[in-house]
Parts: sequence; C-alpha cells; structure tokens
Amino acid sequence: MISRIDLRGDALPEGPALRDLLPRADFDVSAALEKVRPICEAVHHRGDAALIDFAEKFDGVRLESVRVPAEALATALEQLDPAVRAALEESIRRARLVHREQRRTTHTTQVVPGGSVTEKWVPVDRVGLYAPGGRSVYPSTVIMNVVPAQEAGVESIALASPAQSDFGGLPHPTILAACALLGVDEVYAAGGATAVAMFAYGTESCAPAPMVMGPGNIWVAAAKRYFAGKIGIDAEAGPTEIAILADDTADPVHVAADLISQAEHDPLAAAVLVTDSVALADAVEKELQPQVAATKHIEDRITPALAGRQSAIVLVSGVDEGLRVVNAYGAEHLEIQTADATSVADRVTNAGAIFIGPWAPVSLGDYAAGSNHVLPTGGCACHSSGLSVQSFLRGIHIVDYTRDALAEVAHHVVTLAEAEDLPAHGAAIKARFDWKVPSK
Repeated sequence: MISRIDLRGDALPEGPALRDLLPRADFDVSAALEKVRPICEAVHHRGDAALIDFAEKFDGVRLESVRVPAEALATALEQLDPAVRAALEESIRRARLVHREQRRTTHTTQVVPGGSVTEKWVPVDRVGLYAPGGRSVYPSTVIMNVVPAQEAGVESIALASPAQSDFGGLPHPTILAACALLGVDEVYAAGGATAVAMFAYGTESCAPAPMVMGPGNIWVAAAKRYFAGKIGIDAEAGPTEIAILADDTADPVHVAADLISQAEHDPLAAAVLVTDSVALADAVEKELQPQVAATKHIEDRITPALAGRQSAIVLVSGVDEGLRVVNAYGAEHLEIQTADATSVADRVTNAGAIFIGPWAPVSLGDYAAGSNHVLPTGGCACHSSGLSVQSFLRGIHIVDYTRDALAEVAHHVVTLAEAEDLPAHGAAIKARFDWKVPSK
C-alpha cells in the first residue's frame, strides 16, 4: 500500500541531492498555465457573462447571478446543524485568539538626533479569498482565510467558492453559513481560475482586489501564477502533505491514522513517515490496512495517495538523520512523535506547521488549534510561511530628518551617489545647502 525508501547506512547527501531522494507529487503548474490563460482573458473581456458560462461548463449549473444574495447567507446560517455551528464558532474563537496576537504595531527608531525612521503597518484595502469546493467542502478554510484578514484590519473582504449544482448554483451552504458567522456578506459563486480572474480583473458584480489568497487545485495555482505581479498572492498551494518524524516511542495506530487523514484529501496527497525504527515501520504498514478499510474515500483518494510516488516510509539511521530528511523535505504539516519531541521540534527549520507529540495531530490544526491551516506545500516551507495577519499587511517606512540631521550625513550620501554614477542623487542633497556640502 505504501512504498519504502531506505536511507540508512550511507551518509546522507546535502541540499538538492537529498531532496531528490524524497517522495513528492507531480504538480505541473506550468502546463496548467497555458490552459487557464484563455479562461482568465475571457473573464477579463466578458466579465460576469464569462463567469456564468464557465460555471455551466465546469460546475454543471446555469447561474442567474454570480453574487450570492444576502438572504441565501441568512438562510444557510439558520439551517445550519447546531453542532456544526458550535464547532465553527469555537474554531473562529480560537483562531481569533492566535491571530489577534500577530498584529504588528508601529515602531520608531531614532537613528540620530533629529533623524528617525518609523515603520507602520497598513492593511490592504481589499482582498479576494478563495474557499475550495471540489472533492470536499471546507468551511474551515473560510475561517482560516477570513479571520487573519479581519484581524489585520482589511476593510473590504470578498470570498468565492464554486457553484454547486446540488444547491441551485450557490456555493455549499456550510460555506455560506461560515461566511455569515464571520460577517462576510460579499460572496460569489465562482470556482478555480475563474474566481482568481474575477478578483484580479473585476467584473460588473465584483470590484477588483489587489490581493487574492486561499488554497485551491492546480487551476487556482496556475491562475495565481498568471496574475503574479499584477496582484498579491499567497503561495501556489499544491497537494496537501504530512510528514511524521517518529521513533520507537510512537504509537503505530496514531501514526497510521494521521497518514490516512491527509491521504483522504486527494489522490495526489502526500503521506510520509520518516523513522529509525523498522519495528514501527512494520507496525504502521500493518495498521494501515484495517484503518483504510474502515473509512471512506478509499478507492478514489486514500489508496492512490498512499500508493503514489509522493508517499513513502523513509528509513533513517537515527533521529538526527531524520531531522535532516524532514528539513530537506519542508513539509506542509510536520508531526514530531519521538522521545523528547519538544526539543526535537526546536531543531526543525523547514515546515509549514509543526505538531508536537501524540496529542497534537494535524487534524487539530485543521480545525481548532487556533493555528492557520493555509500553509506552504511542495517544499516551499524552506522560504515561505503560512497565512497570517502579516500576509495582509504592508510595512511602510516613514523617514523624518531635520536639517541638522541631514547635514551630518550629507557627505556620505553624496559620496555614495557619485560612486554609483548617479550625480543627480548627490545634487538633490547639495541643493538643500546652497550647492555646498557641509563638512563634518
């Protein structure tokens, strides 16, 4: 059901050579880019009409309007299962606790007497958020997108999710209910690349947004790449990943369950166990069989995900070697199930989120830890972070110098300007002192 990669014995290679030995899903955004280009341009030139046509083509439903009416949001919340509502409300409460603490404050540095630089943080004016709605429906992703944007102070928040033929062309009602709980009343029935294009270009119904955030499939990732530079985007989210670094203290029942929990997302989902214990590897393999048989989505998601080239049990010589492997892999979700897991986790440098010990499974982070589950995939954790309040803020430097403070450093500015063959830069300084640079 799941392959093995044996990296014991020989010294592990460095950098890219080690990454090349590790399992990873094929996710060719470049190939998809050419297919989304005409879709994006159709939305650019035809606006809502193109969105309606694409919803009919891709989602099998003819829309009367792309924007979801306010009464549909209210109805979805009224009809929401009370238990689901309570769970969503608790998830929102915990996410707010964590994300509220992330907000940066204005800070002033006094560089010299009379000279200061202030950095203030300003939210983007408007953001378009995306909540997937393909194989599964993700009201939790609505929370993970909206809460940090709200805590950042974004004034205009719009959300898109695919039209559902089972619900008369509206997004899934649980998505709508989550929006209503969060106070988001601008919601659109648009999916995939069409949603990204709608936010990027704007249409008759939807004002353009300078930033588009939220995970999605390969078509969403390709559309984000298409618009990179025109709008702000988060990472190009690929198939979800879990890596588990475990030793012989780990419970194979827990490890198997956690691998399966990510495999049920998508047939391209990655489930990777890194361990120095052959006994644990054997026990996990044995445990996978009955647990997979007892769940849903076996043939269409879990089995192909576990059997795919992106999933494996990686055998290493020890926990130190395992750390090198998981740092090279840069997992979206990394569980540490070892002795002294906290100290091991402290040595992790590349991961979207780290889950310490047997009582912090990835599922907790997906819904109710308070952390954000929109995280970098495909090894991007080596240079990118998950979604946070900072994602929606821009740092602006404010430079405030007096005449004396400028005079004190003027000769250095002129010297550097001339060294770079930019005499007008120096002249802009000299002009303030009757074309004479004051001496120190």
